[in-house]
Amino acid sequence: MVPSKAKLVTYYRVSTKKQGRSGLGLEAQKAAATDYINAHGGAELASFTEVESGKINARPQLEAALLRCRQAHATLLVAKLDRLSRNAAFLFNLRDSGVKFQALDIPEANTLTLGVMAVLAQHEREIISARTRAALAARRARGLPLGTPRDMSPYAARASALAGAINTEKAKRRAAEVIPAIKAARSAGCATLRQIAEHLDDLGITTPRGKKWTPTAVANAERLVRVTTNQSCR
Repeated sequence: MVPSKAKLVTYYRVSTKKQGRSGLGLEAQKAAATDYINAHGGAELASFTEVESGKINARPQLEAALLRCRQAHATLLVAKLDRLSRNAAFLFNLRDSGVKFQALDIPEANTLTLGVMAVLAQHEREIISARTRAALAARRARGLPLGTPRDMSPYAARASALAGAINTEKAKRRAAEVIPAIKAARSAGCATLRQIAEHLDDLGITTPRGKKWTPTAVANAERLVRVTTNQSCR
């Protein structure tokens, strides 16, 4: 069940242009979503509608909805599970994308039940992360440096470097998700980094750590995207 204060992005789909023009199917989906939000609460940040067959996984409006969810750490809300896809592999890929979703016709078919193995893998990573934090805390308590020690084995040093590279890559991916909203803010007349930060906060878009934006955070996001672009051109 989605918490009452959750941020929601609704997605509706019909298979034919005739259905799209007539509203057949769309009205029922929107009514179900509206009833759910009225009953359980939540803020609808955006809504996306697609006229496309469920057999086709490449859907621009669904991609836009997922991007909006990632930007704001929101939950994707659909009236029926088959509005997303009938393809199990597609649904598992959705689970792996990190976007939470809620299907009103099958409440138990959520990111947990569709991605049990992925959740177990994530749990294992969290255990490793917790052990790493505990080890760092123990070093701090003993007054030892927290950086890479000179006597670190080549394998440990390689693992430390790999962890840093993974964190940097995550930051770049997050910046790429947010940069369209930053560009839109500039086009809308936001001339300063502070104005852009306030605009992102108003949209419910959060920083990678789920916090409000600062001018420095906006500048860092733009810098990461520029660095990524420059590297890809080499």
